[in-house]
Amino acid sequence: MKRRTFLVTAAAALATPAVGAGPQSDPLTAQDAAFAEWLSTFRITALASGLPADVLERELAGLQPDPRVRGSDRNQPEFSRPFSHYVKRAAGEDRAAIGRRRMAELDASLAGAEAASGVPREMLVAIWGMESGYGAFLGDHDVIRSMATLAADGRRRGFAEDQLLATLRIIASGEWPRERLVGSWAGAMGQTQFIPSNFLSLALDADGDGRRDVWGSPLDALASAANLLATSGWARGQGWALEVAAPDNFDYSVSETLSASPAVWSDLGLMRADGGPLGLDASEATLLAPTGAKGPLFLLMANHFVIRRYNNAVTYALAGGLLADSIAGRPGLVRPWPEEVPLSLADRISAQAALQAAGYDVGEPDGVIGLKSRAALRAWQKSRGLVADGYLSPDMVALLRGPEA
Repeated sequence: MKRRTFLVTAAAALATPAVGAGPQSDPLTAQDAAFAEWLSTFRITALASGLPADVLERELAGLQPDPRVRGSDRNQPEFSRPFSHYVKRAAGEDRAAIGRRRMAELDASLAGAEAASGVPREMLVAIWGMESGYGAFLGDHDVIRSMATLAADGRRRGFAEDQLLATLRIIASGEWPRERLVGSWAGAMGQTQFIPSNFLSLALDADGDGRRDVWGSPLDALASAANLLATSGWARGQGWALEVAAPDNFDYSVSETLSASPAVWSDLGLMRADGGPLGLDASEATLLAPTGAKGPLFLLMANHFVIRRYNNAVTYALAGGLLADSIAGRPGLVRPWPEEVPLSLADRISAQAALQAAGYDVGEPDGVIGLKSRAALRAWQKSRGLVADGYLSPDMVALLRGPEA
């Protein structure tokens, strides 16, 4: 095949729908035109990476963006839903009860995965439940189309292009055809939702059938998740967090910033939520007040941050840890979650814009209240003599919009 033939214009490539590409729109929109331009450049990059030209020609022909992916990327529940709402749903008793049953059914296999990786079986089952409802919901998105949409959109271009290249390598290797590579809108695949690059490097064949089948084999999916967590630094024999209580005059501005020994946290007045001494089984921990000073408080250990290698959202890691505790039969939270009022996207963006205008760096105001936004809010609260817990409530939004913001 001549290079000129392969490097067809993206507009011509849009003429024939690919697998999973769906129906075409009539005139090209501005987004479609941007996608076509990106695809033309990506073809060159993919060919230069060593991928076979015939694979690229077949899999990229007629590729179109997926509007469902664009919508989901801007409304992720880990970032848009109130913290307690997300955690109560993700780590509820119904899900925990199913997890206990599935853990009992797979006890021998989970024991092997736990022994090999050091990751407790209840944590593996919790991730299984969080990611796919224990294999019930694997997603129906064509991974190539999803990753192409995210790459062309630009917000996470580098990541998405890397994952698209990894997906094409899976196909080129012959391990799995494109029809099998379905997953979430974000391109995560199988019962424990592996991104393509992690599948290539970390997926395991635990059931011994000669295939790494994270879609059809719970054993392969769970062993692969264990391998990912172990490779990411899971600390054997340690927990992931401890619920704590703070004194009335506590300075919450140290939340998410100070990593300190149990002795330091004790000196600052922290104790177990049930009133006992900390007795923390870790050399260092970080404080998290996810719903502010009035909600549950946690000292996060290293394994919490390993969970975030699976999904880098505080809500996800906290819900996963709490679900694992519930599956294992550990006591629930001492302090209940407060009643939270959902904030609109406009409220969240306006709060970030107000902080930015006041000289506190939040990055680009996008409505995602992440670590940078919480740190900025804590600094702003402290400068005004407020409880500096970094919690964005409706009252805090109103204060930020006020004349003194």
